[in-house]
Amino acid sequence: MPALVGILAFACYFLGYRFYARYLGQKVFRLDSEAVTPAHALRDDVDYIPTPRPVLFGHHYASIAGLSPMLGPAIAVIWGWLPALLWVVLGTLFIGAVHDFSALVVSMRAKGLSIGKVAEDVIGARARSLFHAIIFFLVALAMGVFVHVVALLFTEAFYPQAVLPTFGLMAIAVVMGLLVHSGRGSLGPLTLGAFALTLALVFVAQMVTPPAMAAGSWKWLLLGYAFLASVLPVWMLLQPRDYVNSLLLYLGLILAYVGFFWMSPEFQAPAVTTGPPGAPPLFPFVFIIIACGAVSGFHGLVSSGTTAKQIDRETDATFIGYGGMIGESLLGLLAVLACTAGFSDRLSWDQHYADWTSAADLGQRIGAFIEGTARFTAALGIPESFGATFIALVVVSFALTSLDSATRLLRFNLNEIGEAPGLGLLKNRYLSSAVACGAIAFFAFYQIQGKAAGLALWQLFGTTNQVLGGLTLLTVTVYLAQRRRNFWVTLVPMVLLLLTTLVAMVEKVVDFWRLREFPLLGLGMVLIVLAGWLVVEALLRWRRGGLATEGKP
Repeated sequence: MPALVGILAFACYFLGYRFYARYLGQKVFRLDSEAVTPAHALRDDVDYIPTPRPVLFGHHYASIAGLSPMLGPAIAVIWGWLPALLWVVLGTLFIGAVHDFSALVVSMRAKGLSIGKVAEDVIGARARSLFHAIIFFLVALAMGVFVHVVALLFTEAFYPQAVLPTFGLMAIAVVMGLLVHSGRGSLGPLTLGAFALTLALVFVAQMVTPPAMAAGSWKWLLLGYAFLASVLPVWMLLQPRDYVNSLLLYLGLILAYVGFFWMSPEFQAPAVTTGPPGAPPLFPFVFIIIACGAVSGFHGLVSSGTTAKQIDRETDATFIGYGGMIGESLLGLLAVLACTAGFSDRLSWDQHYADWTSAADLGQRIGAFIEGTARFTAALGIPESFGATFIALVVVSFALTSLDSATRLLRFNLNEIGEAPGLGLLKNRYLSSAVACGAIAFFAFYQIQGKAAGLALWQLFGTTNQVLGGLTLLTVTVYLAQRRRNFWVTLVPMVLLLLTTLVAMVEKVVDFWRLREFPLLGLGMVLIVLAGWLVVEALLRWRRGGLATEGKP
């Protein structure tokens, strides 16, 4: 049964990319292979640089992947495998991939500026400020949690063997970036060498014990890395690291899926469970919990932040934007399968997902994905302990990839805020990167009721992330309407996403009031107001008209 489900999901991905993505690119957005992209027009070899399609796909894919597509489905399966699987596959094809692709295109046609800046041009000046406020809170919160999580994973209690290959990959990436950029090495041989060295480090890590450090010390090291990744030229660290990192994920996905089909396990989880003990309602929270596995506002920031500044040709956007989201969905699908068919028996699954508290525990979520995937690879003769180490490395590497890309995105966000009178210092990339790292550090270190602020506020991440995704689709919808294109392809997903998310936000605000969690209550209400304000701004702009000519790109 699970093998057949996997085959049907793969068929949906193929058909979606083959037909729907082509329709969007050719008929709706009318991509032009001869158009000059910002990477060429504004080339500075720091942020703007034309990049070969495979390298940029790897950078984009690694940047959007992060922890969320693995962890979201790993908890959402508490409602059964069917709702999670349907949302991961269909939500990706008709909402998530459309969102990522369209954000990339409109940014690419706006000098590679962020979706917040695009909103200013499309909707109005106030829209930019509203976007900037939401973006800053969302990214700083999410990356604070990622820093906290990775620091824990590096400690002796979790997966310290991931330390050596993780930091070794950073050094490999810098050498690779310098050689490629200077013209002293070609991409093909360097790719093979970098990948082989990374795999060798995974083997060595089995025999080498890394220095034991407290989570707090790891946090400072990770923040230092994020600062460097933000200020260094994109070709030196960020781009090659993400590219090599994506190769690890490709290998991991191939091994896991081949092992899954070879093993042909049975689902140990029910298809649907409507009322797990202590869990919120299936609707709308299954859509919110999964987030990045189906649609994520953060992806629009990557598309319109770093990727749009590096794309070589307009027509590459289909493969990178729409195809990249399908790649992330494959990771989300694997998480669904690993956490439902990766258990040895039904009793083990029932114990792991006994109630909402145990299922939502950080260690439980990570463990369920890593152990389930390691069982799939074990079907190919790979020792389960080595498989678990390799998957742990993938988990850590992609959390760091999101961290370095997101810090750069926060820097871009602050640079745009620096255009306001009196804030010109924020245009400096070193100062803005330091401010970005400071905001991330707050959510990673500051304690609220004994927990890192990011974890304490994490309940707001899913809803904020989805609201941002809906608002990005709102901006694209107005963009298409102004050009008299088929705006229904983004309007329908936008309405569904915003309605679902706002219902969830209202429910959470009511819960915060009932539980007297006033800081969360205040933040939740502020986010609702900001989102509603942006919707009103867009409707007013639409009502005023101002539709552009048909020929405008």
